[in-house]
Amino acid sequence: MKTDIVWHQHEVSKKTRSEALQQTPRVIWLTGLSGSGKSTLANLLEKKLHEQNKHTYLLDGDNIRHGLCGDLGFDDKDRVENIRRISEVAKLFVDSGTIVLTAFISPFQADRDFCRNLLEKGEFVEVFVDTPLEVCEQRDPKGLYKKARSGDIKHFTGIDSAYEAPTSAEVHLTYKEESAEDTAERLYSLLTERGFV
Repeated sequence: MKTDIVWHQHEVSKKTRSEALQQTPRVIWLTGLSGSGKSTLANLLEKKLHEQNKHTYLLDGDNIRHGLCGDLGFDDKDRVENIRRISEVAKLFVDSGTIVLTAFISPFQADRDFCRNLLEKGEFVEVFVDTPLEVCEQRDPKGLYKKARSGDIKHFTGIDSAYEAPTSAEVHLTYKEESAEDTAERLYSLLTERGFV
């Protein structure tokens, strides 16, 4: 612990920012395999919330790796650091009064719990986008599963790197053969019913 660093208290707080925005800030954390639909769903959900004048920000896995986490690879150590950085950024957005949506594979439960434990009770909403591996492989929008199966990509979640599925997510979004828009509506309804948006 560095003793020469002091936390500065500010007079404008999360509470005052949230009241000004007329919303409850949260992190809605979508987790699931590559190709499960996380990014698409997060984008559609943010669009729906924006239409209702909610102040949101979407943190997406690929986009974050272009900047903030551009120096990280995909081995287990770098995956942990990737989620640690994202969690700290998400906490800052929550402090600003914003509803944060994230779309990260985030394969390890301990890392998702790290973000949960950074926030106040009720501010972290884990959404398990539970799409079967075979469906994700059929979709394979970036051709990553094909490369992983041929050995061109190492440490690929679901193939040669573990995915620890949530056991007590606030929302368990099971797979159905339907459009992305219908799935997003189903997710929005579940979040609304449970008082998360």
